[in-house]
Amino acid sequence: MEKLVILLAILPCVFMKTLSKPPEDSEPSLRFAVIGDWGGSHLPPYYTEQETMVAAQLGKTVADWGADFILSVGDNFYDDGVQDVTDFRFKATYESVFNADSLRDVPWYVIAGNHDHYGNVSAQVAYSNVSSRWKFPDLYYDLSFKIPTTNVSVRLILLDTIVLCGNSDDSNGGQPLGASNPKSANDQLEWLTQKLESAKEQYLLVAGHYPVWSIAEHGPTLCLLQHVEPLLRKYGVTAYLSGHDHNMQYLQDDSSIGYILSGAGNFMENSHKHKEEVPDGYLRFFQGHQDTMGAFAYMKATAKELSVTYIQSGGKSLFQTTLYPRWQ
Repeated sequence: MEKLVILLAILPCVFMKTLSKPPEDSEPSLRFAVIGDWGGSHLPPYYTEQETMVAAQLGKTVADWGADFILSVGDNFYDDGVQDVTDFRFKATYESVFNADSLRDVPWYVIAGNHDHYGNVSAQVAYSNVSSRWKFPDLYYDLSFKIPTTNVSVRLILLDTIVLCGNSDDSNGGQPLGASNPKSANDQLEWLTQKLESAKEQYLLVAGHYPVWSIAEHGPTLCLLQHVEPLLRKYGVTAYLSGHDHNMQYLQDDSSIGYILSGAGNFMENSHKHKEEVPDGYLRFFQGHQDTMGAFAYMKATAKELSVTYIQSGGKSLFQTTLYPRWQ
């Protein structure tokens, strides 16, 4: 089927603009935030200043703009995940930090990052039975949401890129080292292909911890370029969401797929180490300066468009762009 995704020209028209509350009569929408690499520290007090600032801004943004859910794209607990479902890090790094009143009843849909897989990742799945807002039903899963009072829907396909590609060795180039269980990796690829092929939703989003494209410290993930990126193109995916590199990036490929990298929940890195490995023209926005003190992406889908706003701690809009439905 011919791809019908259209992306507006990217204009840096809202850099450092103060956010304002949307009008009360705004059209029906599905709203959510994307936050990655927010997982605190393995040392007391088990959170970082940047994490607390991001959490405070996330709470304020949700209070002002609303959110149907939060999407966590992995590295939820640094450095080595959690040990079991009673691990104190759930409270010290998550519950006690993301504690704004506006966030208490908002579900978090969670996937694992490489640091989560250093620990007992099944304990994070099991924590779904402990916390009313922590939603992590399996290592990979999918969700479908209907935009209220419309016939427009959003499909969100959540991957475990560590199962798919292997864990990464940051001291050895940062690339995943290969799937530890090739059969499990192949099973996930077959599942992804089936989900993409059958998706009828107007917006089709795929998320994983590792980025497909990145100019920063870890760079493009070769495994995903080989196995996932061709599927994103073939099935007309609207956008791919990720973290892993500790900054904010927006890239758009030559088939108009948006690549939303939101990895600034806990650290900021201003690396451009792999810039030459990303095709010319793909990078549309980058922010990795430490004085930003973290950021996340806020997404709002209506029947007409999907807006993406990158919001830093303190409430400034860093960048904004718009995607359109695959069909009407």
